Amino acid sequence: MLDLKFFLENREYVRQKMASRGLHLDLDELIRVAEERKKALKNVEDLRAEKNRASELIARTMREGKDVGSLIADMKKVGEEIDCLEKELKEFDEGLRKILLCIPNLPHVSVPEGKCSEDNVEVRRFGEKPKFGFPVLPHWEIGRGLGILDFERAAKIVGSRFSVYLGAGARLERALINFMLDIHTKEKGYREVIPPFIANAESLTATGNLPKFERDLFKLRSRHWYLIPTAEVPLTNLYRDEILEAAVLPQKFVAYTPCFRSEAGSYGKDIRGLIRQHQFNKVELMVFSAPDRSFEELEKMTVDAEEVLKRLGLHYRVVMLCTADLGFAGAKTYDLEIWLPFQKKYREISSVTNCTDFQARRANIRFRREPKSKPEFVHTLNGSGVAVGRTVSALLEAYQQEDGSVVIPEALRPYLDGLEKIT
Repeated sequence: MLDLKFFLENREYVRQKMASRGLHLDLDELIRVAEERKKALKNVEDLRAEKNRASELIARTMREGKDVGSLIADMKKVGEEIDCLEKELKEFDEGLRKILLCIPNLPHVSVPEGKCSEDNVEVRRFGEKPKFGFPVLPHWEIGRGLGILDFERAAKIVGSRFSVYLGAGARLERALINFMLDIHTKEKGYREVIPPFIANAESLTATGNLPKFERDLFKLRSRHWYLIPTAEVPLTNLYRDEILEAAVLPQKFVAYTPCFRSEAGSYGKDIRGLIRQHQFNKVELMVFSAPDRSFEELEKMTVDAEEVLKRLGLHYRVVMLCTADLGFAGAKTYDLEIWLPFQKKYREISSVTNCTDFQARRANIRFRREPKSKPEFVHTLNGSGVAVGRTVSALLEAYQQEDGSVVIPEALRPYLDGLEKIT
């Protein structure tokens, strides 16, 4: 959520930044409500001052032994006016919050302007595209041929866009999760968390999923709870409504969770395979940072996520998202895009984002630089470290052999009891 004061004092700048996102923002309603609130607040403050003066007059009059009945009656009327105005102020505050909750974060000055994903800027690449002397197959056919992926039985159990992993496929998924967690906890300094896989509306509002993107969520019918779309939600809310000390920052967490997304608006896209499913596994990175260090932490987190792909020997590139392609809460984002040989294209496997103080304002997460200093909002960062199902799809396609088998990368073999190939 944006700072209302900054919003009102920099209206044209905000308009320009939102336009660069492709959002032509009408600020008239926000400005109207803010001005009405300002008037109501001044009236309340004037009446409180009047009430204080009346209280002093009543006390003085009582000491003089005079009747104060009419003064008390007048003060009671002032109190009633204050109560009405305070109720009005609360309604104005709720109205402003409702508007602000639906406005995305401001892009950072370093983010390139663009109109679509074609305007994203490539930053670097790792490795080379694999070459084959035979026709390559898509990962869903490879998995079916090896008997390790079954989409048809998953559809029978629940519906489309789900999968069943079998045998070596299930072991491969589990091995990747442990492999990623070990890199991030043993080498990169993240603290492992197993959070709830269900979150309440307050938690999803804090991260920016609600109220604007409720259609993308799976909601429990009998409660105001939702299945988490990513571990970013519970991890961000670890410190909701808390004040941290500067000495503990940055706080770095990693969590494996299943993720659940309705994929509203993606009808007909990636309906085959593991790329866009309603349920998938992911290892998520989360950092709480002081504002002056957060963009440095963004670079570190991106490198940490890359390490997984490097050790697996997968060809990928890093792109900086342009303004129009940023997520709702993001101020700056790097996408890691893996090369899929069958599709002959790069596909996103991790998004690493600095949300600056956007989520922290919604969640009221602050820190103090000194024991008695005024609390400031932290900056929150999150990123996939990385999406497990998409990694499986990349491994199956990149390491496929002409006989239908798939070679296991050396770095992953210790997690599979030395298994070198799935046959």
